[in-house]
Amino acid sequence: MDPCPFVRLTVGNLALKIPVASKPARSVVHPSSSPCFCKIKLKNFPFQTAVVPYIPADNAQFPDGQPFAHAATFHLSKSDLDRLLGKSLFAGKLQLQISIYTGRRGTTCGLSSGKLLGKVSVPLDIAGSETKPSVFHNGWISVGKEASKGSSAQFHLNVKAEPDPRFVFQFDGEPECSPQVFQIQGSIRQPVFTCKFTFRSAGDRNQRSRSLQSEPSSGWRFPGGFGSQRERSINERKGWSVTVHDLSGSPVAAASMVTPFVPSPGSDRVSRSNPGSWLILRPGEGTWKPWGRLEAWRERGASEGLGYRFELIPDTSGGMSAAGIVLAESTLSSHRGGKFVIDLGSSSGSGKSTPNSPACSPRSSGDYGYGLWPYSAYRGFVMGSSVEGEGKCSKPSVEVSVQHVNCTEDAAAFVALAAAVDLSMDACRLFSQKLRKELLPPDHNSPA
Repeated sequence: MDPCPFVRLTVGNLALKIPVASKPARSVVHPSSSPCFCKIKLKNFPFQTAVVPYIPADNAQFPDGQPFAHAATFHLSKSDLDRLLGKSLFAGKLQLQISIYTGRRGTTCGLSSGKLLGKVSVPLDIAGSETKPSVFHNGWISVGKEASKGSSAQFHLNVKAEPDPRFVFQFDGEPECSPQVFQIQGSIRQPVFTCKFTFRSAGDRNQRSRSLQSEPSSGWRFPGGFGSQRERSINERKGWSVTVHDLSGSPVAAASMVTPFVPSPGSDRVSRSNPGSWLILRPGEGTWKPWGRLEAWRERGASEGLGYRFELIPDTSGGMSAAGIVLAESTLSSHRGGKFVIDLGSSSGSGKSTPNSPACSPRSSGDYGYGLWPYSAYRGFVMGSSVEGEGKCSKPSVEVSVQHVNCTEDAAAFVALAAAVDLSMDACRLFSQKLRKELLPPDHNSPA
């Protein structure tokens, strides 16, 4: 099936220069010492904020030789494009609105602490952006009350759109219910994977030591801590595993909980200092090989959330040792949920190319950390998956950039990762709360 059309709208290369006042005054802003920032708004999307660097007023051009510096990114699906391009007698032309402020970001007593310097609008003609890149603006714009007099502040920005086609997958049920996974293309839903949720017994460190043709097991030993005193604790969540199969029934990826989720001493929550973790496994050379590691915990604070960190595990089969590369680290709201995203930015616009990546993972899928090690070639949006809040029915939707899928196993690895992130929301629930029966081992007669 064909991928779904997406457009990546990026704003970057921000800079600000302000004329030097002829007479000193208390109201004059000195941007070389005062921070500046802006709010970037696209219709129907939440606004994004970005720091605006200051450059001396005598610089005639934006500094040359600098790579494209991202400030904001908007990911537009086909439905987003249709909505933005919708014609109405009352709808004006689509524009990107940017408000520039001097002063620090944040609020004081409920009021914005920044002082509005000015606003700019960039017209967007996004029709056709699904198939060809477009640059809507690249250069300086006058802002402020003195714009018409030629002595105003100058704001530099680059606004462009690029095609970013993606494969879209949808779980047909919650990961713990062993659902099918469909590929979505427009109104067409085609089954491509099945998921099998299982429990690993406490004494089975090799996941029943079965062959690759059944469950992820042979060839990979879990860390020694898995059989430690932590595992023998009653108050813990452990042994969850999701295996992704293709339509022929062959396992093509897996997510396996390797560090139990346990509450910190004197608490009923999984702490950041002692997170639970998953290994994302891929088939290779007749066995399972670790591809990535996901850690998760429960953040404290007024708005509690699921904290997570995902790192890629470099292939060390060639004898070279390498540390894991962190590709994503953030927090999702425990109440509202959100979206788990791996987005490494883009080198487009820098005029520089990067070398091809070696086969750092099975089936030559390569590595993903653009700019993070010498052979990195992957960049831009990698994947995103939806996550529902606690207690809500979750059927994750997964988007994977076409450039990162060369085979079935590539897509399956991201599907397994999405399942692990979704299940982590349950694994990190307060231990005073009950889990649904599908998440409890068959011999567990009392609620977790």
